[in-house]
Amino acid sequence: MASPIGASQFAGMETLPDRLRKRASDLSLSNAEVARRAGLGETRYANYTSGRSEPDLATLGRLAEVLQTTPNILLGVEEGEKTDIAQDRLLAAFAVLDPTDREVLVACANAMVKVRQRT
Repeated sequence: MASPIGASQFAGMETLPDRLRKRASDLSLSNAEVARRAGLGETRYANYTSGRSEPDLATLGRLAEVLQTTPNILLGVEEGEKTDIAQDRLLAAFAVLDPTDREVLVACANAMVKVRQRT
């Protein structure tokens, strides 16, 4: 998993709903996609992002995994490393691919590296 995004990335945002929305946006994930990947209904996730309710610990852990961060960072009690958003987006997409598609993506990345090394 990529290094988690730091709480400092959320300047001016102090609530869990703000952090959930910001991190999903950074990864170009819709609310529906975050909910799906975390095994939640869209309405339930919408309640978390609006502040109408808060997730239990297990759900917070699943959300942190989907959003490639930690529960403590989502809660604002810990800072982590700043990460490359493009890398995080690639890893988020990679995580939902089937094994065959993952192999294709790895082959493409390796081919790009070889081309770059020649120049």
